[in-house]
Amino acid sequence: MPLNPSSPLARLLNGPVHPGKIVWIGLRPRRKDAMSATETATIDIDAGLVGDHYASRNGARQVTLIQAESLRSIASHLGRSNVAAHDLRRNIVTEGINLMALKDRQFRIGEAVLQTTGECHPCSRMEDVLGVGGYNAVRGFGGITARVVRGGAIRLGDAIEALPVEG
Repeated sequence: MPLNPSSPLARLLNGPVHPGKIVWIGLRPRRKDAMSATETATIDIDAGLVGDHYASRNGARQVTLIQAESLRSIASHLGRSNVAAHDLRRNIVTEGINLMALKDRQFRIGEAVLQTTGECHPCSRMEDVLGVGGYNAVRGFGGITARVVRGGAIRLGDAIEALPVEG
């Protein structure tokens, strides 16, 4: 059942979201290849993140994002001091914005506009990459998936901002 757009809860969910910034960008040329960090990237409406192995796929998972804050939580759940961004194999690491607050919303990241399509759940490879308990450490902290609405360039330090909800 859709939420009544004039309800107090809808006003809160559609309200302002504190902006954040990009702190890491990574590309995977092929499925199981190591992530390659970069300072800039291009997001394309048809291809997603150019240079990433998902670039040839259209759909809900063109770009994946995770919060730096979540990486610290995952590390804590594993009893480690840190977890590297490339370990989670997400394309973009953000800081300062609650990505879960972007559910059902469009957001600007650099010159591009993306639409949140869902949560990015952990895969079984997390046990291999992070060790025993890796899968469960990532549960609820895996970030989001997004599709491209408008392409453009992104760079480290670029702002990530929720766009106003139309309605």
